[in-house]
Amino acid sequence: MERLPVETLKNFMVEVFKRSGVPEEDAEICSEVLIASDLRGIESHGIGRLKMYYDRIKAGIQEPVTRIEVIKDKAATAVWDGNNGMGQVISFRAMETAIEKAKQFGLGAVAVRNSTHFGICGYYANMACQENMMGLIFTNARPSVCPTFGVEPLLGTNPICFGAPTDLAFPFIYDAATSITQRGKIEQYAREEKETPVGWAIDLEGKPYTDTNHLLVDLVKQQASLLPLGGTDELTGSHKGYGLATMVEILCAALQNGCFLDQLLGQDENGKAAPYKLGHFFMAINIEFFTDLDSFKKTTGDICRRLQNSLTFPGQNRIWVAGEKEYEKEIEVRREGIPVIPNLRKDIEVMQKELNIVPPVI
Repeated sequence: MERLPVETLKNFMVEVFKRSGVPEEDAEICSEVLIASDLRGIESHGIGRLKMYYDRIKAGIQEPVTRIEVIKDKAATAVWDGNNGMGQVISFRAMETAIEKAKQFGLGAVAVRNSTHFGICGYYANMACQENMMGLIFTNARPSVCPTFGVEPLLGTNPICFGAPTDLAFPFIYDAATSITQRGKIEQYAREEKETPVGWAIDLEGKPYTDTNHLLVDLVKQQASLLPLGGTDELTGSHKGYGLATMVEILCAALQNGCFLDQLLGQDENGKAAPYKLGHFFMAINIEFFTDLDSFKKTTGDICRRLQNSLTFPGQNRIWVAGEKEYEKEIEVRREGIPVIPNLRKDIEVMQKELNIVPPVI
């Protein structure tokens, strides 16, 4: 493994997006969202995902130019259509709009349909935190997760994200899939040439699936499923992950009259590759419409500090709160650079060669 400077890789991503037809301002937004993932140590959603966007644009199933169509716009709410453009671009604009509406009305919400993968939810939650607001972000995703007591992959990994400002050095940002793991993590395991841990995925007979490369193929073929939070049984809380994933599906499809479940396969009626038509939901909550900002930050910080300083499990010496590890990781990555493993290096080299990017990054 080698490490490359943050700015070097960010500038490379901007260049790849621009040469793929993404307008310069939009290319900056897309790259900023991706690099934010690498900075936080979420390697499954950073530059490791760049080739996915590049391949989709090249295949014609994702539009490099994002045409945002306003379907409805009321006082505190809006519904937008992304027309299969760049998910990061419409999501950045939607969160901006939600924040502006919350400044005026206390709450702001934008529902999006016909969009594409938008990176980490936490980026958009942090946008709200930077404006001293709370942020809630949800998105559905292509089918890969089975319902409790089922084996058919129907739900997406459907993350839930909540962000709140604190008086700590970092905001509280919870950003996690409603499945045990997400497809990006499986892709990262494939790049690292690791087996998928038992308990993450099953085949159509309900047996554990650990062959990472074949799992990625069979997820696309709908011959395997990732498991919801809680695994396969109600005794371990499977119904909770399943229920939360379904909640996200409703927020990201029903409000905006969008696509859902196996309508998000990315295939047309003939089985050919087609846009994924994802849905998102963004909400900003203006804290000062409810309480004094400083007291909110202190209370939120006190909650975090009490948790951090509580008794540790035997063998453990520290308790974190959401957002803390990412804050510390960003300090490290900015200092030491972004890790690039051999298989990621190969992807970078492919894009460099095909787009004739000179001088090369690697």
